[in-house]
Amino acid sequence: MSAKLVCSVVVPLYNEEEVLLETYKRLKKVMDSINESYEIIFVNDGSRDKTATMANEICNNDQTVKLIDFARNFGHQTAITAGMDFSDGQAIVVIDADLQDPPELIPKMLAKWKEGYDVVYGKRLERKGETLFKKFTAKLFYRFLRRMTEVEIPVDTGDFRLIDRKVAEALKLVNERNRYIRGIISWLGFKQIGIEFNRDKRFAGETKYPLKKMLKFAFDAITSFSYKPLKLASYSGMLLSLLSFIYLLIVLYTKLFVPSSTQPGWASTLAVNLFFNGITLMILGIIGEYIGRIYDEAKGRPLYIVRHTKNFSEDKSDKIIRR
Repeated sequence: MSAKLVCSVVVPLYNEEEVLLETYKRLKKVMDSINESYEIIFVNDGSRDKTATMANEICNNDQTVKLIDFARNFGHQTAITAGMDFSDGQAIVVIDADLQDPPELIPKMLAKWKEGYDVVYGKRLERKGETLFKKFTAKLFYRFLRRMTEVEIPVDTGDFRLIDRKVAEALKLVNERNRYIRGIISWLGFKQIGIEFNRDKRFAGETKYPLKKMLKFAFDAITSFSYKPLKLASYSGMLLSLLSFIYLLIVLYTKLFVPSSTQPGWASTLAVNLFFNGITLMILGIIGEYIGRIYDEAKGRPLYIVRHTKNFSEDKSDKIIRR
């Protein structure tokens, strides 16, 4: 089966009851039009609404659609990983269920793949339906990340992409827990190309990436691919030590040679202490982020646990954990 199946489409789901049927209809229409064998893999990431029930009903009526149902919410990047792990296609497309990324772009991605490209990613020209704040912070983040890491991660791209089977197999060797899939794929290498498109607003429902999750996602990306924050902490510590020593010399000189100019007061002392203490806590926070990730890796817990699957072969159905 794996040798004949051309394309797998991985769709992570989290509380997508309002959009799931429309997503299925559009994906089905597009995939039927390519005249190639395919499978659609829904990954239910611990949804609390009717998403799992609806996905099961779709699977009952269409054997080309398969379901991975997590035991709980393990996160968007982990859901993508599970879909790739269970897929059989020689080309694997990752697309979110919110229809912001158009399924109609998949045939173009497959065409580029057939030309010999191992990774075909969607590059956003316009982001419709998003606030100016989100557009600005997203643009700033991608460019900041590019400067912080030596890995060439394309800017203005998301997880909407096609990868070749050999890229997916290489990805299985990466067992990081705080995952940034698009960064890991770039780190793996292989021949890549982008396809530009205008991103639509959500078809229905609310974004699953509020500010809190976006910040965590950004920290995961930066700490996974860059040690520069740690270097920045070291350089800041050395600079502050130098400034503190210079200030100490100034204080001693003033005390010994210009005693009349020294006035007792707490304001300047408090300001200096607050500044240096703030910098120190910031540095400790950066170090703590890295230590926390080391702790996560050291525990060695499974990356995900599957409650049940639908429409997979027996060997895939028995695979319930990923280490």
